[in-house]
Amino acid sequence: MKYKRNIGLAYAFSFSLSLSFTHGIWMIYLAGKGFSLVHLGLLEAIFHVTSFLMEVPTGSVADIWGRKASRIAGRLCYGLSLIFMFHGTTFLLQVVAFMLSALGYNLESGAGDALLYDSLLLDGDEGRYIKVKGNDELINQIGSILSFLLGGYLASLNFGIAFYATVGSAVLGFFIALFFIEPELEKAEIQRKMSLPGSVLFSLKSQILDSGKVFRKTPRIGFFILFSESLFAFMVCQFFYLQNHWTNLGYSPAIIGMVFSLHAAIAAVFSVKAHAIEKIIGQRGLLVCCPLMLLLTLWGVALTPYSMVFYTLSASIEGLLIPTISTYLNQLIPSRFRATILSFQSMAYSLFMIAIFPLVGLIGNLASLNHAFTLLSSIATMLVIPYLVMLSKQKR
Repeated sequence: MKYKRNIGLAYAFSFSLSLSFTHGIWMIYLAGKGFSLVHLGLLEAIFHVTSFLMEVPTGSVADIWGRKASRIAGRLCYGLSLIFMFHGTTFLLQVVAFMLSALGYNLESGAGDALLYDSLLLDGDEGRYIKVKGNDELINQIGSILSFLLGGYLASLNFGIAFYATVGSAVLGFFIALFFIEPELEKAEIQRKMSLPGSVLFSLKSQILDSGKVFRKTPRIGFFILFSESLFAFMVCQFFYLQNHWTNLGYSPAIIGMVFSLHAAIAAVFSVKAHAIEKIIGQRGLLVCCPLMLLLTLWGVALTPYSMVFYTLSASIEGLLIPTISTYLNQLIPSRFRATILSFQSMAYSLFMIAIFPLVGLIGNLASLNHAFTLLSSIATMLVIPYLVMLSKQKR
C-alpha cells in the first residue's frame, strides 16, 4: 500500500479546497466596489472562457509533469487570484484575478481525481474508488457548509477577513499537496516523450492527440462527459440565480444561506452513502435514476411555488451523482490519459457555462427567472432521452 497516505492527504486537501469563504459573497463585494452587473457577467464569462481554453493543456501538464505539481501550482494561482480580486480597483485587474482563478481551477480539476484513482489503482484497490470518492465529496460538502455559514458572518465584520481567510485555506492546501506521493505510471513512455526535440510542446501535443484516439475508440466517454457536464452546469446556474429569485420573493440572505447550508449537508450524507446505495441498485441503477430524479427537481423549481423544497431535494441527487459519474468515467479511461481526458470534462462544463449562464440571465431580465428555469428543465429533458438510449445499448 505504497500510496495509501495519498487518500488521507486527498481528504485534507479537499477540505482546504472547500473552505472558500468568498464563494457566496464575491458578487456583493465587487458590486460594492462599483462594478456593475454587466461587469460581473463579463468577469464570469472571462473565467469560463479562460477555463475552456486552458483545461486540456493543464490536464496534459498533470499527466506529463505530475498530478502533485499540478495541484501545488493550482493553489498558488488561486491564492493570487483572491489577492487581486480583493485589492483590484480596475476592471483590468479583476480580469487578471478571474483568469488566475480559472487557471488554478484547471490545474486542479483533472489532477485531483486522477491522483486519487491512480493511487488506488497502483495499490490494487481501485474497487474502493466510489467509496473513497464519496468520502471525498462528504468532506467537500462539510467544508461548503462551514463556508456558507461563516462566509457571510466574516464579510459582515470585514470583507478583508473573508478574503484572507480563504487565502489562508489556499496556503494550507499548498503545503498539504507537498506531501503527496506521485503515482508512477508508464514513466518510460513519459520520459521518451520528454526526450524528443521540442519536448515540452511536442509532449503536450502528443498527449492531447493520443487522448483524442481514446475518444474515437470509446465514443461513449465523450457523450457521457457532455451529458454529465450539462447537468452540472444547470445545477450551478440554478444555485446562482436562485439567490436573486428568492431575494425577489422576499427571503432574507440569512434564510437563503440556511437553505444552501442544508443543501450541502444533505449532499454530504448521500455522497458518503453512494457506495452502499450502489450495492443495492447497481451502478446502472444509479446512472439511470439520478438524472431522472434531477429532472423532477428541476421542473419542481421551475413550475411550483416550492422551489426551496425541490432545490433541497436535489441535494440528494447531487450527492449521489458526483461519485457515480466520477467512478464510471475513470473505469473507462486509460491511466496514462486520465488527467487529460478528465480535463476535457471540465472544458465541456466551461463551454456549457459560457452558453447557458448569460442566457439564463437574459431570459430572467426579459421575462422571469421562472421562464429561465423552465428552459433549463426543457433542455435537460431533451438530453436525458439519448442518454438513456446510450445506457440501454451498453453491455451489462
